[in-house]
Amino acid sequence: MEDAGMLDSYQEGNKKYFKANVKYPLFKEIHSILLKYIGLDQILDQVLERLGHLDQAFLTGGFAQGRDSGVIDLILVGQLDKGYLSQLVEKAEKLIKRKIRYVIYEDEKELKEGWSSFDPIPFLIWSSPAWAALKTNTH
Repeated sequence: MEDAGMLDSYQEGNKKYFKANVKYPLFKEIHSILLKYIGLDQILDQVLERLGHLDQAFLTGGFAQGRDSGVIDLILVGQLDKGYLSQLVEKAEKLIKRKIRYVIYEDEKELKEGWSSFDPIPFLIWSSPAWAALKTNTH
């Protein structure tokens, strides 16, 4: 997979580390398959139905870099029921056997102010149809 360009690698001492090549032409499709494999897509769909008004969800941290770090880092944008979100995260962590960390921004302006603090650049994993339509009509 490294020879095909799907993976990047680097050497540290006697260990060789691999990570997904985010510039690989099929990265987004492979990433989507990975999300389905770990069950994140199903959890998001169930959670979003009862969570409140979510505009966008981003993946950041190790998974955004193509690494399974055991921790899923999310950025959520919208007006959310934080108590319900906390309950759902606790249940989801048990189901997928991974820790879930999240930060909530109430609107796009607030997100833009904190955007530069994320490394790597967050990967959009969900956008509400209403938000997408609003953005299309205003640009």
